[in-house]
Amino acid sequence: MERAVFRMSGFVAISGLMVPGLLGLAVVAPGINSVADVDVWMAVAAVVYVGVVALAATGFTVVDPNEAQVVQFFGRYLGSIRVAGLHWTWPLTARRKVTLRVRNFETDRLKVADADGNPVEIAAVVVWRVVDSASAVFAVDDHVEYVAVQAEAAVRHLATSYPYEAHDAERASLRDSTVVADELTEELRERVELAGVEVLESRVTHLAYAPEIAHAMLARQQAAAVVAARFRIVEGAVGMVSNALERLADEHVVDLDEERKAQMVANLLVVLCGDRAVQPVVNTGSLYS
Repeated sequence: MERAVFRMSGFVAISGLMVPGLLGLAVVAPGINSVADVDVWMAVAAVVYVGVVALAATGFTVVDPNEAQVVQFFGRYLGSIRVAGLHWTWPLTARRKVTLRVRNFETDRLKVADADGNPVEIAAVVVWRVVDSASAVFAVDDHVEYVAVQAEAAVRHLATSYPYEAHDAERASLRDSTVVADELTEELRERVELAGVEVLESRVTHLAYAPEIAHAMLARQQAAAVVAARFRIVEGAVGMVSNALERLADEHVVDLDEERKAQMVANLLVVLCGDRAVQPVVNTGSLYS
């Protein structure tokens, strides 16, 4: 939608306005001996010249770096100026400044329910800039507020699409920063494209369970960690017991019947899987007593 408007260097325009005035003075000045010597047509020409200069002066504008000016002529969009410097464009036009600088926007901490229904707090930062000044001015009422509202809507939608933490290895969660950031950025680009805005990057800056369930979720995480640790310990202990029995049989250290093997396995598992120091009991009698 954005297009370039007619413009020229402001310094060239100033020179063009000054040349006729200087030439007029050069012609009139030698013949002026008194006020009475000034002809009527010279006065009229001077008035017209001043009016033209005053009208042309309304076309001067200054554009700062990383800024665009949207030019309108009585409500009609003529085009935009993106080049920094002093410019002259159509007179009697209205010009609106739109910054093209990269901006950051951080959402508030939003309280939403994740895909599993657990209340979580989430916030994100969005890096964006205007790439189409005409769309930013005419397509939406306020492009800055539009980005803010759409960013919060996208974060809420993202939070409801993923669980806080995935119990399935094949399922993504909100804690998978790369997956979440890419999807959030893509969704935001689609949402704000209408306003002539480009989203450069977005990241989740805050993610936590809501205070009312944080303690319970922490206990669940601790329990899950304990179970996982126990599972790993038992898995390792079974391997160690199996290896011990195989070596005893291969090296003919001792011959054990099935009952004594079962007792030995039980004792070794208690020693290897217990979370307290083992108190050994020395049997001074028979092996079967």
